[in-house]
Amino acid sequence: MKVLDTVFVQGFIKMANDGFMQGWHERNGGNLSYRLKTEEVDSIRTRLFTNGEWSPIGTKVPGLAGEFFLVTGSGKYFRNIIVDPEACIAIIELDNIGENYRICWGLVDGGRPTSELASHLMNHEVKKIATNGSHRVIYHAHTTNTIALTFVLPLSDEVFTRELWEMATECPVVFPDGVGVVPWMVPGGRDIAVATSELMKKYDVAIWAHHGMFCSGIDFDLTFGLMHTVEKSAEILVKTLSMSPHKLQTIQPQNFRDLAVDFKLTLPERFLYDKN
Repeated sequence: MKVLDTVFVQGFIKMANDGFMQGWHERNGGNLSYRLKTEEVDSIRTRLFTNGEWSPIGTKVPGLAGEFFLVTGSGKYFRNIIVDPEACIAIIELDNIGENYRICWGLVDGGRPTSELASHLMNHEVKKIATNGSHRVIYHAHTTNTIALTFVLPLSDEVFTRELWEMATECPVVFPDGVGVVPWMVPGGRDIAVATSELMKKYDVAIWAHHGMFCSGIDFDLTFGLMHTVEKSAEILVKTLSMSPHKLQTIQPQNFRDLAVDFKLTLPERFLYDKN
């Protein structure tokens, strides 16, 4: 089977284009990665180039040793992925100790995987352990309203989670564990990768202050839907704050507890604090 004909590559391309259409990927902003299943690798193995040179990841991810990933390329524009995917994305293989990678398909015009590769792989490793292997997608985008909120809200997991939950009833259903917040850090390095992966042990959403959002999920639809939900909630909050700094009414802690009972959720009490 041709690589471009596979369901997972087509799903990857669609998700990238959906994100661009939302306005989350100006220029070469954002990145996306997917951890391939064994049967997906087997279906295209004859199409993969496995004699390339190994390059350092910049961190160690032994829990992902020998695995294959579909990733966006560094400096590549999301708007071009649907037009020329082989030039914009790549399938990479990790070595048997999880310290190096090599390109097996894609990036035909040259280049390397996303500059946030270390962050993606460290988060993949954490979520693989935390979800017993079910999570396979890591998505980073420059979500406008979420970024705006990082300038006016305290950079606190509790505050961000509560404010986002209050903006739409579906939010505690979609992300019942809440969201984590990383203070501003230089992107692309190991420090921000470590900070994000620590949050991903508890959450499926990590907000990078003044930069964007990281989400993890089982598949493309659920991961995109998660980010879309958080960003829409942020948009409602931005609009609310632009009309008045004070809400006349909102969803109260007991309302969330009632919701949790009906939807069979466990909502951490630390997010249900009394604002008064």
